[in-house]
Amino acid sequence: MSIFVGVDQIDKVFNLTGGGQYIALKGIDLQIKKGEFISLIGHSGCGKSTLLNMIAGLDLPTDGLVTLEGQRITKPGPERMVVFQNYSLLPWRTVRENIALAVDSVMKDLPTGQRKAIIDKHIDMVGLRPHADKQPGTLSGGQKQRVAIARALAIRPKLLLLDEPFGALDALTRGNLQEQLMQICQENEVTAVMVTHDVDEAVLLSDRIVMLTNGPESKIGGILEVDIPRPRKRMEVVEHPSYYSLRSEMIYFLNQQKRVKKIRARKTTAISRHGLEKVNLEIGFIPLVACAPLAVAKEKGFFAKHGLDEVNLTRETSWRGIVDGMAGGYLDAAQMPSGMPIWLTLGGHENRPMSVVTALTMTRNGNGITLDKRFLDQGVKSLPDFKQYLLRTREKRHIMGVVHPASMHSLLLRYWLAAGGIDPDKDIHIQTIPPAQMIVDLQKGSIDGYCIGEPWNIRAAEEGIGFTAAGDLDIWLGHPGKVLGVKEEWAEMYPNTHIALTKALLEACYYCSLPENAEEVRQILARKDYVCTDMDYIHLDDTTLKIPSADGLVREYAHHQFYAESAINRPSRTEQIWIMTQLARWGDTPFPRNWVEIVERVCRVRVFSTAARELGLDISYTRQPIQLFDGKSFNADDPIGYLNSLAIKRDFSIAEVVLDSPIRRAA
Repeated sequence: MSIFVGVDQIDKVFNLTGGGQYIALKGIDLQIKKGEFISLIGHSGCGKSTLLNMIAGLDLPTDGLVTLEGQRITKPGPERMVVFQNYSLLPWRTVRENIALAVDSVMKDLPTGQRKAIIDKHIDMVGLRPHADKQPGTLSGGQKQRVAIARALAIRPKLLLLDEPFGALDALTRGNLQEQLMQICQENEVTAVMVTHDVDEAVLLSDRIVMLTNGPESKIGGILEVDIPRPRKRMEVVEHPSYYSLRSEMIYFLNQQKRVKKIRARKTTAISRHGLEKVNLEIGFIPLVACAPLAVAKEKGFFAKHGLDEVNLTRETSWRGIVDGMAGGYLDAAQMPSGMPIWLTLGGHENRPMSVVTALTMTRNGNGITLDKRFLDQGVKSLPDFKQYLLRTREKRHIMGVVHPASMHSLLLRYWLAAGGIDPDKDIHIQTIPPAQMIVDLQKGSIDGYCIGEPWNIRAAEEGIGFTAAGDLDIWLGHPGKVLGVKEEWAEMYPNTHIALTKALLEACYYCSLPENAEEVRQILARKDYVCTDMDYIHLDDTTLKIPSADGLVREYAHHQFYAESAINRPSRTEQIWIMTQLARWGDTPFPRNWVEIVERVCRVRVFSTAARELGLDISYTRQPIQLFDGKSFNADDPIGYLNSLAIKRDFSIAEVVLDSPIRRAA
């Protein structure tokens, strides 16, 4: 289908009183097909109405162009009608006269009888026949808005533009009018663009939802395709499988923009002090027990001790928030799943390589695979049992939750399933879910289980809603859990800061590992600023933990390991190569032909060694083989041969991954 409305790389700049400029929109690119209903959504000040006005011809872009059927829009025209929130009716004219004013102006060449017929048709279309001869002052808000819509449609515009048309109406009136508008647009093949703040309205009415980032320099942050079939009814739409995912996507985007605004408000240019290039840092984390080193470094003063005077810890609800923070540049560093630096570097995010490096493994272990307790009634207690259950129930859709495709949870779950002869993409469905949502979904039965870090496995077992089918002791004892991640560009710009940050967190790791500090660390983690949970779910013991499971047995858990000798905090190239093979195995990223270069750039061993040496900690290291539960050996010198030896996998690709040359800080 050809482009009906074209918005081609437009910028909009406003000159400010007293000099200066405000860049409202930057690089907006949008193509609209004939008959499409498009919604524009975003926070106040993001330029939604500005964009609508330029499509209407009420304003012109500073750069770029807007076209309708290939013709440049330079002024308002009757082929584009705007419906405003405030109705814009002439109070001294009746409903009929307000509509007639538009019809008579645009269609003056038509005979009087035809014009009258058009007016009557549109009065009936919006259900206002009993009120046709009333003035606006006697009408309700919903009736006035119907007059405005009828007036706009009566002149048969090619494009209907709506600027929050239902924002001032009560819920019942708004719902009725939305359904009328959908019916009118569908029956008359009207192309429409609407500005809204209402996420439910956007899902109900739209074919596509365009989400705009905060201004200044607002951009399109994402476009959602609404795959709900038409005609739509409000109560039927909420039952569609896509409804809540679309709604959640918009709410996540809007909340993320709100957080970005707060971070930018307090973020200043780099402050150098104490021989460090930057002491004011924004560091992202997820509320898990594994965030302990960050929480302890903040609360016990390790950041300040190493010269990082102004560290703010940003609590994100999901790993996606961490990815967005790194990609958007408003996080300096972040706690990451051990696979995320490689995943980002290889282009896992939006198919664009983003070089991220790690100089510190902050935690090992602490993960588990939990299944719903209802599986016990089916005799499922182990991996072979689970496989037999799946074979018996092929007609059902089984869902397992993970927090991110590159998390060790996802890689371990997939490896565990595949080793048991279960294809993790064909025999079950793996779904990305925020950590805190896992136990809620398990409790209501919308997922069959999950693989995640603590405290969520132990909590499910203690509350009797699930049981741990496999833990670190059963899959891979000592696997990397969470790492410190920074952009490669950032590491090169702030090398001394990077070392100081690594020192502060390594010292915090050591502090967390001491048994005499366990109670204090648990108290810190339980606070609302961090994990925000009952202390009983937080375990930091220096031995394996024994918890009664829902199957009546006692399950042993491997505790989070924050520090030990033999340099377990050192970033491991062997482990990162294994992660590369697993990402390629499941089609998340290609296996890089230049894998040696990639792993050397991602693993900043020199930074770790410098930090550990300056702290006087053990930095000796002996390369250890990776040993998983199935006994299959991993050869880091021949990763492609290892990949080819795996029975269950996707068709993986091998490609040269081209990274930007790292920016070196000027001497």
